[in-house]
Amino acid sequence: MTETRAGFVALIGEPNAGKSTLLNRMVGAKVSIVTHKVQTTRTRIRGVAIEGRAQIVFVDTPGLFRPRRRLDRAMVAAAWGGAADADVVVLLIEAHRGLTPGVQAILDTLRDRFPSGRTVALAINKIDKVRAEALLELSKALNDAFPFARTFMISAEKGHGVEDLKRWLAESLPEGPWLYPEDQIADLPLRMIAAEMTREKCTLRLHQELPYELTVETESWQERKDGSVRIDQLIYVARDGHKGIVLGHRGETIKAISQAARAEIAAFLDRPVHLFLQVKVRPNWLEEAERYGEMGLDFRDGDA
Repeated sequence: MTETRAGFVALIGEPNAGKSTLLNRMVGAKVSIVTHKVQTTRTRIRGVAIEGRAQIVFVDTPGLFRPRRRLDRAMVAAAWGGAADADVVVLLIEAHRGLTPGVQAILDTLRDRFPSGRTVALAINKIDKVRAEALLELSKALNDAFPFARTFMISAEKGHGVEDLKRWLAESLPEGPWLYPEDQIADLPLRMIAAEMTREKCTLRLHQELPYELTVETESWQERKDGSVRIDQLIYVARDGHKGIVLGHRGETIKAISQAARAEIAAFLDRPVHLFLQVKVRPNWLEEAERYGEMGLDFRDGDA
């Protein structure tokens, strides 16, 4: 059996070079939003892509630029920190902007920080905006400035060349077990976000009628072949009387909540959503560790 591979990839470049577009193209809406608490790991996880038997974990790197404020310096430091922790670094530049002073500064820093032994690839983005001759000249100038392991001509927006880059990244990662369970990375963060969106719609709709003793959990998340997703959620309330309030007269309240939540989740995911809500009475949910886990909280943190 072919060995599995896994590792970290840092996408670096100037602001607006197309890193987010490339990331979303590689990872897909299902797994494009993954976050970890800063306290638990220095590297913030942005998204995970699966290519064959390889798991590509992208690290979050803000755009690189000349920092002026404390916040700017912190962002740039985070970007270079993410690159330093990665197995592979991909420098993304815009074809029509070429070798700008900002790109030159990044190349200079790459030479200083990674003199040898680090795999760094070049991805020239937005290739549809310039002629082939100009692309070849730009590629030569950049490769003369830094010894890139490979050069890729891509259009992150249209998808040209992205699969080639993804396959190469998968092959370049070290052999080893996957770093994260596929379903956890793919679904858990989005499940939480979808549940929070529905809970907010409950709060907006019910105003002061219902105490804070209400929580929402995403029970199931099913990807459909037509690109849509079916989401089943449970609304837990503490008392029988609360269930009636959430349902409303002839189910009008729960219907309105469902419509509002579905619209927001669909807009967030940029895809059709089929949302099904169910209200359950669970008197002691506030004392159940499992409910806290579903919300991304540590039950022990609630100890007095």
